[in-house]
This record gives sequence, C-alpha cells and structure tokens, in this order.
Amino acid sequence: MPATKGGIRTVLVTGATGYIGGRLVPRLLDKGYRVRCLARDPERLRGRPWQAAVEVVRGDVLQPETLGAAMAGVDAAYYLVHSLGGGREFHRRDLAGAGNFARAAREGGVERIVYLGGLAESTPGLSEHLRSRQQTGETLREAGVPVTEFRAGVIVGSGSVSFEMIRYLTERLPVMICPRWVYTRTQPIGIREVLEYLAAALEVPESAGRIVEIGGETVVTYGEMMMVYAQVRGLKRWMLPVPVLTPRLSSYWVNVVTPIPATIARPLVEGLRNENIVRDPVARELFPWIRPSDYRTSVERALERLQASNIETAWSDALSTSQRNRPPVILTTQEGMVLERRRRLVEASPGEVYRVFTSLGGGRGWFYWNWAWRIRGFLDRLLGGVGLRRGRRDPDDLRVGDALDFWRVEAAEPGRLLRLRAEMKVPGKAWLQFEATPDQGGLTLLSQTAFFAPRGLSGWLYWYGLYPVHALIFSGLIDRIAKRAAGDH
Repeated sequence: MPATKGGIRTVLVTGATGYIGGRLVPRLLDKGYRVRCLARDPERLRGRPWQAAVEVVRGDVLQPETLGAAMAGVDAAYYLVHSLGGGREFHRRDLAGAGNFARAAREGGVERIVYLGGLAESTPGLSEHLRSRQQTGETLREAGVPVTEFRAGVIVGSGSVSFEMIRYLTERLPVMICPRWVYTRTQPIGIREVLEYLAAALEVPESAGRIVEIGGETVVTYGEMMMVYAQVRGLKRWMLPVPVLTPRLSSYWVNVVTPIPATIARPLVEGLRNENIVRDPVARELFPWIRPSDYRTSVERALERLQASNIETAWSDALSTSQRNRPPVILTTQEGMVLERRRRLVEASPGEVYRVFTSLGGGRGWFYWNWAWRIRGFLDRLLGGVGLRRGRRDPDDLRVGDALDFWRVEAAEPGRLLRLRAEMKVPGKAWLQFEATPDQGGLTLLSQTAFFAPRGLSGWLYWYGLYPVHALIFSGLIDRIAKRAAGDH
C-alpha cells in the first residue's frame, strides 16, 4: 500500500460502467487504494478484469436512500455521473444527483470529492450542456466537502462521445459539410492524461477545493481535428463550408451519419459553439509531472485499439455475460469498430467445442455454405489477394502465426479461444473470434464474434452492403459448430 497523502485508503467510484470510470478503477487499484464501485445495475460490471478486486454496491445518485451504505468507510469519492443520454431533463437530473451525492458524502465523513466537468468560460452564451456540467460542480461544493473539479474539453479516446462524433463524421464522409461550429477553437486532451489527473488528485492535497482546467498541448478548431484525424487514418477529405446550419439540423445530421442519437448530439453540438481553451495554468502548478500530448499523438494512441492485439481487451465488457439475459445476436458499433456477436449454448465441454472451431478451413471447409466461402476466395484472388489457396498447415493443429485460408491465426488459447485476422482484400481490418466458456449445468457458451474496423466510407458501405449475406453465413456457421460439438459429445 503506497503512502498516499491525506491518509486516503478507500475510494468510491461512480460511473464505473462508463468508459472513463471503467478505466480509472484499475489505475486506482494499481496505486494501492481499496476501491468500491456504485452501480445501478451491478451486472453491468460482470466480465471486467478487475471486478473481483473491487467491492460493488448497488445504488443510484437519484435515490438518496441508497447512498448511505456506499459512503460508509469511504475516504474519497469520484463523481463521474452524467445524465446527457436521458433526454430533455438531463440538466435537472444532473443537479439532483449531484446534490444527493454531496450530502451523502458529507454525512458519511468523506474527505474529498473528485469530479470531471466541462471546459468553457462561464459566459451568458454558454450552452445548456456545458452550463449543466459547471453547475453540477457548484452543487457538489455546496455540501461542504472539498471538491477537486477537473474541467476538460474534447477527450480523445475510444468511447468519448465528442471524439466518436469527430471520428464517425470523418470516416464516413469524403466531403464534410461544415457549419460555423467547426471553426470554434478547442484544446482536446488524451484520455491517458485525463486518467493521470484523476488518479493523481488524491495525492495532491493542494488540489482540494480547486477548479483545475486541463487540456492537451494543441489548440485546434473542430475542423482541424477532423482533418488531422483523416491524415492519421490515411483518408482524403474535403470540407464544404455552409453559412447556416442550426444546432438542431446539425444534430439530425449527426444522428443519421453516426451512431450518436439526436438527443445526445444536439446538446453536444450546441456546446461546440463555445471555445474550450485552458486559461488558468493551475494544472501545471499542481501536477507538473503530467505533460499532456499534442492532438495528433492522442489520436494515434486512440486508434491503437484498431490493432489486433487490443481487440480482446477492448471488447471484454458486459457483452461477455451469460446468454440467458442477453439476445443471441448482438450487432453494435463501438470504438470505431462494428461488432457482431452470436452465442449458442452447447451440450459439450469447452475442449470439445474448441476442437471443432479450430478444425475450420483447409480440406474440411467452413461447414456452412462452403461454396460461398470459395466464391469469396476466388474474388479475392482476382483482386490480387491470397484467396483460399493457402489452406492450413495441419488439419487438426493450429498455432499463432499459421495461415488458415485467407485468415491468419492471431491468438489460440487451447480449450478456450481462437482469433483469426483477415488477410483477404477488404476496405478495413477484420477479425473472426471464437470462444468457449463453461456455463451452468455442464454446458458450454459458444461465442462467435466478427470485428470490422472500416476504412472510410467504402468500408462502411462494404460492411452494410454485405451484411445480409454475412448474417446468413455467420448464423449458419455457429449453428454447425454447435451441432458438431454436441455430436462429438
């Protein structure tokens, strides 16, 4: 246990199911803190690699009667709750939740609250979204518990709504319509530095009772953010200025082009008219060892999740829980990737299921619609790809690095997991992963996941254009694997 300043040992984290809270928890554990997580639905934390190392308490900041037990014995608390996705009343809910939380913290003897808010000048023209973020900080302070309030603009990291909006607009639109807000200046900061500030706050007692503005090294416009992103991704993009495009119309456009619904996009777009620039240098004075990166570097780090070595980690969330309380097919978009996961319960052991899905390809073929796989291989050869001609090294054994038709074995964990990386010609990067995990009653949960990281508009058109065919093939494939494994049993 490190000798943390102020004697803080036990920490409460709200928002642990979110992308910031979920990444902050392991950092706090690494620093030696005892961590308790407050969650409305503790089931959503199942599958997190750190779940067994934390205490999980069921509670809701909008239900004050649930907060007393969560605060008992806590030295410091992180408030990472936001109601933006809750519709028009998000502002009222934000303030109500913050008030309940702060009073419960005071009654529980909590020494410090750490809060992440929004960066902007408090001017009459401040958007409702940013005004709500700043008023939430004021509400937390009213109870008398010392608050460290970090204020950040665009957080560059997979999962940040603002950055995801920039990402999807740039990926999907060769010609980008540019309303006036794309010329607003901002100071984006990488998620790595945000987490460093949040975790370090408890070790800097001088940060108590302070508002700390944090930003990256680079001040850019939103238009420049999109163009730098395009350069990093190797995409050619053009910007078409439009003199009049209201936030309402912009939010509808974002709703159509990106996965972000209009109810979230509209307050975000309205906030883009306000500059997000660090004007108070207190962050450098209090945390001199934290050196925020420039925007381009932060983008490159965020896009590292598109590398195959990070896929399993990126998707190891609540989607990996049991089949009984989740649909057998999940199609979603996260962190710039399309994910399609199918599940089947199989009357066989994990080892038997593993043996079946590692026998795919080569002379045995692909079990379902093998003729379609052969056509795809033929077309790939016409395009200069590898096709199916490589087969596989051994009909029964697979090891990392093996070629398997037009795939490459990227991970093989005996009795559990096989991940294949596509080497056929596709406008993006693709993987196919199979997992076999023990389930109740001696059954095995078979999971088959297709990952696709599209490159530009052509990548998205490729995926959705072929999705009906892919859906049939992948559905048939997992059924055949399940039947063969059960038959082997």
